[in-house]
Amino acid sequence: MVQKSDFVLAPYMKRSNWRATYQILNTVLPYVGLWVLAAQAASISLWLLPPIVGLMVLFLLRCFSLMHDCGHYSLFRSKGLNRGIGFLLGGINSIPQYAWSRDHAYHHKTNGDWQRYRGIADFLSTEEFAQLSTLDQKLYGLLRQPIMTLPGGFFYLVIQPRLTLALGLRDLVGHGLTHIKKQGLTNLWATLAAHQSKHWQTRAEFWDVLLNNIFVVSSWLLLSYLMGPGLFWSLYATVMTLAGAIFICVFFVQHNFEGAYAHKTENWDYLRGAIEGSSYLDLPPLLRWFTADISYHTIHHLSERIPNYNLAACHRANRHLLSQMTTLKLGDMLRCSKFILWDAATNQLVPIPTKEKALATS
Repeated sequence: MVQKSDFVLAPYMKRSNWRATYQILNTVLPYVGLWVLAAQAASISLWLLPPIVGLMVLFLLRCFSLMHDCGHYSLFRSKGLNRGIGFLLGGINSIPQYAWSRDHAYHHKTNGDWQRYRGIADFLSTEEFAQLSTLDQKLYGLLRQPIMTLPGGFFYLVIQPRLTLALGLRDLVGHGLTHIKKQGLTNLWATLAAHQSKHWQTRAEFWDVLLNNIFVVSSWLLLSYLMGPGLFWSLYATVMTLAGAIFICVFFVQHNFEGAYAHKTENWDYLRGAIEGSSYLDLPPLLRWFTADISYHTIHHLSERIPNYNLAACHRANRHLLSQMTTLKLGDMLRCSKFILWDAATNQLVPIPTKEKALATS
């Protein structure tokens, strides 16, 4: 049985500020430049925009992947640099990076434990699915069709962070008003400071969500003024929708595939979750660059402190220990889309049962 101590990981955890800075520059500057180019191209002909938009989507993917590294404090050597650059990248991706990374850390702690973590779309168990009405079962399947990653991606990046802040502030104000009715203004600030919100876990997360929203909405207003609201929102909505959909698809196939390790909490094994519950997505070199090698997902789950620029080398050095790892290609992604239920009895991911199969097992 392979042990984590068998893997050579420590040498690949070394971080380089110079290399990280170069990655930020060769990602953020082209992305900003493409926005300038798109504004200029639109004044000449709208037919010039599709290839520019395609590149914007790819560079935004890379921005998100580097933001992800900052959340693990693995891109730069210092925590402060990771937090600062992570916030900037979060602003570019329109998502509060610190709050997102805290939630993502829970995924890493529970990878393969499907009783505690149900994936990117809160997947149901087969038992829970069977208890739904026929209409709700159909709705469940519909909302998890691959085409739904398009509106889902836009919602995930553009709407959800704004909705989170609005709902959280509404609860906070409601809590404050309730306090005023009962006790007046006495100890109001202490009561507000002690309020536990379901929309963020800590005060640091609240400030991250708030400042991100200020940054993002301000950029919307500025760019709408400079480019015109019609052009800006047409480009922005397209880029965010496509990039968000790709984020979701990549994350999905890294954990939802045939034979994926999907165990109950009892007897769950972290190492098996990393090796058998995370796939290696074999991408062409160009796509590997734009996703910052996040396709080496098994190694990433073995140690999230390995920066993206060391993942490939670490994967090659430990390849002989990864015989239980699942390798997927781009052509396999659609086939993986059917694994949207967790069967707790057999500890595996399964498709929605057909009518014939449901009758046979009833």
